[in-house]
Amino acid sequence: MTSKLGLTSKMPVLFLGHGSPMNAIEENEFVSAFRSLGQELIKPKAILCISAHWETKGTFVTAMRRPRTIHDFGGFPRELFEVQYPAPGSPEVARKIQNTVTKTKVGLNNQWGLDHGAWSVIKHLYPNADIPVIQMSIDYSLAPKYHYELARELSSLREKGILIIGSGNMVHNLREVAWNRLNEPFAFDWALEASEKMKHYILNGHHDHLIDFKSQGTAFNLAIPTPEHYLPLLYALALKGETENISLFNDKPLGGALTMTSVKIG
Repeated sequence: MTSKLGLTSKMPVLFLGHGSPMNAIEENEFVSAFRSLGQELIKPKAILCISAHWETKGTFVTAMRRPRTIHDFGGFPRELFEVQYPAPGSPEVARKIQNTVTKTKVGLNNQWGLDHGAWSVIKHLYPNADIPVIQMSIDYSLAPKYHYELARELSSLREKGILIIGSGNMVHNLREVAWNRLNEPFAFDWALEASEKMKHYILNGHHDHLIDFKSQGTAFNLAIPTPEHYLPLLYALALKGETENISLFNDKPLGGALTMTSVKIG
């Protein structure tokens, strides 16, 4: 199916707030929105996911035909560890991505698979697991602007039937989460301030402020103590065309220090 990636109508781009791995098996408004979105979208030929949970030195894409389901977490019920998402991979699409990027050398990886940043949300979009999924890693050694510029090189993939998904959380500070109120929709003042500014910048196209997030003040620094859950947002925003629509959904906080806010472009 993926060996002939001809031109198609331009696929949208998504940033999905994935939250707790338990969203893979729980029923809530967030997964319901993911399911509804999956029913609305044109079925892609393949999915490229940039997940917060695959950080590497250098940039890699998964290139195996049958990626394993990685349970990269601990302390959750057995039921969650038993979940499998047996979507195929695609060495052909991996090589296409490798050849598309000129900013850096993209390596082909045959060990990783699909981590929960990918499968815990994609399983709700496409429960039949019949669409090839490729992951791209995040090079932890490079600056946000680098990731934004790298993402722009992926733009042509959208016209070849590839759905590009960034998976993370805009506000993600686990040290500050009120664990006894994890499922309550409230935000600490700093989390609310950061979230509102992020959404303003997103909806008004101020990508420069979002790229330079470390200079946006105390609230941003608390919201983004480490960048891995935030950077997938930049990958998505970099792919927005000048005239494309952008909208938010699942726009709620949880546990004081997390937001599930998600973005659809196109």
